[in-house]
Amino acid sequence: MIDINLIREKPEYVKEALAKKLWDADFTELLSWDKEKRELMQVVENNKAEMNKLSASVPQLKKAGQDVKPVFEKVKEIAAKNKEFEEKLAELDGKITDFVAALPNLPDDDLVGGGKENNKVIKVVGKKPEFSFKMKDHVELATSLGLVDYDRGAKIAGRGSWIYTNLGARLEWALLNFFMSEHLKDGYEFILPPHLLNEQSGFVAGQFPKFREDVFWLSGLEPQRFLLPTAETALVNLHRDEILSEDELPKKYFAYTPCYRREAGSYRTEERGMIRGYQFDKVEMVQYTKPEDSDKAFEELVGKAASLVEKLGLHFQISKLAAGDISHSMARTYDIEVYIPSIGIYKEVSSASNARDYQARRGKCRYRDSKTGKTRFVHTLNASGLATSRVFPAILEQYQQEDGSVLVPEVLQPFMGGIKVLKPVKK
Repeated sequence: MIDINLIREKPEYVKEALAKKLWDADFTELLSWDKEKRELMQVVENNKAEMNKLSASVPQLKKAGQDVKPVFEKVKEIAAKNKEFEEKLAELDGKITDFVAALPNLPDDDLVGGGKENNKVIKVVGKKPEFSFKMKDHVELATSLGLVDYDRGAKIAGRGSWIYTNLGARLEWALLNFFMSEHLKDGYEFILPPHLLNEQSGFVAGQFPKFREDVFWLSGLEPQRFLLPTAETALVNLHRDEILSEDELPKKYFAYTPCYRREAGSYRTEERGMIRGYQFDKVEMVQYTKPEDSDKAFEELVGKAASLVEKLGLHFQISKLAAGDISHSMARTYDIEVYIPSIGIYKEVSSASNARDYQARRGKCRYRDSKTGKTRFVHTLNASGLATSRVFPAILEQYQQEDGSVLVPEVLQPFMGGIKVLKPVKK
């Protein structure tokens, strides 16, 4: 959530920053509510002071033999007015909160405006694979190798679903175990969060209210809950409404979960197979840091996500996203994008993002500064580490051989029981 003080003090700066995110902001009404609220709060405080003063005079009036009934009537009259004012304050506060809660995070100043057409590739790792034979796409390879059953997945769950079978299930699990072993090695704490989250969790993460309809809601539960779209939603709520000590930071977590999204793939070639689906596996990293440490943490997360793809021996690139292409709650994002040979394009396997204090303000997550004793909002950051539904196809396509087999990346072989080659199954 954007600090209301910043909007009050620099409305034009905030308006211009949000315009880079393709968001047209008009603060006229908000600032009017804010001014009325502050003026009304002063009136209420003055009235309370007056009531206290009148109440304090009662003993002296009684001692002097004077009638105190007019004093009590005056206090009652002021209290009645204050009740009306406080109801109006609650109404104004609700309007202000709803308005500010709907605003996206401010993009960092160095980001260019506009959408994905203004994204910039800042690093390319490896070379595009070249084949001396007619290459196959990942759907054909996964089917011929007996790794994925698309037909039965669609039969039991509908379009946008698939089943990992036999060595396909083992390859998927090998990827997840490789990712997790790398995060454990780097000192991240492993979390297995619930998959059913309450509405406040979606609000803190910044997905609600704007993207409330993009998740799967479960009916018949009180309070109402939804299926997590990413483990980030759970992890950034771990310390909601808490005040951490400075020496606890940074906090580094990772979680494995399936992710559930309402928007799955289409019938377009680039979204066939498991490129996009209603459910996919992902390992997610999240950090809580002091504000002055969040840039360093961001570089760490980008480096960690990229190193996973590089250790798998895959060709990929890193893109710095334009302000209009980063998500609602983030201030900056770099995408790690793996190359899919059959469609000749790069697909994102990790988005490393810095939310600055946007999510922390929504979740009231702070730490106590050891020097000043005052509380400050933490910064939260996240990065996929990694999502498998695009890494899996990239491995099949980039490691395919002329005889229809696929080599297993060296780092995955220990998690595959030493299997080095995936061979076509006999029908």
